[in-house]
Amino acid sequence: MFNLIATLLRGRTHDAEQAVADRYAMPLLAQQIREAAKAIQSAQHALAVAIAQNEKERSQHAAVLSRIVDLEERTLTALSKGNDGLAREAADAIAFLEAERTASEQAQAQFANAIANLKATVRSAEGRLKELQRGERVARATDAAQKINHTSAGVSLATLDDAERTLERLRDRQKQTETVSAVLKQMEDPAPVGLVERLAEAGCGAPLRSSADDVLARLRARLDAAA
Repeated sequence: MFNLIATLLRGRTHDAEQAVADRYAMPLLAQQIREAAKAIQSAQHALAVAIAQNEKERSQHAAVLSRIVDLEERTLTALSKGNDGLAREAADAIAFLEAERTASEQAQAQFANAIANLKATVRSAEGRLKELQRGERVARATDAAQKINHTSAGVSLATLDDAERTLERLRDRQKQTETVSAVLKQMEDPAPVGLVERLAEAGCGAPLRSSADDVLARLRARLDAAA
């Protein structure tokens, strides 16, 4: 008996938890999406920092390579002049720079791997976030529609008929207003409606918009100018 009562209590607790979760599912989803968006922003910032650091490392690497080339040329000159002491001092500096070059290349490889992983993670997370945001919009729309359907279930058919008649009268009045406006506009415009367009299409006067031939001619001219 005790086990049966305990099982029933667990069942009621689970049902209550599910009821609360269902009731607050929409705000819970919205908050989870906001937190996910913040996490993605942090990942994007980390990616930007890694890219900036890698660019700095690449710049330093280029500077080291340039110094090595310069020192090698100067060392060769010193050797050709028989200044072995100065050449050895320069060779020590070159060895130090070569070690720095190797360390920089290793760092760049690590940066490249980290950046590639971060980019893949961010892209995946961004796609999942967009899908969640779309799902949230659909869920909100569905929830609103269900609430409207639930509310409208209590509206009498007579009220619906009255509303439809009111809408029809409103549409008739709007259509009449649009017709009057169109007639007044025609009276103000001495040229019949569409006359200018038909004249332009017939080649009478300047065209009102560019044709595909015009666009192709302009692009070919740009290609010819760049050649």
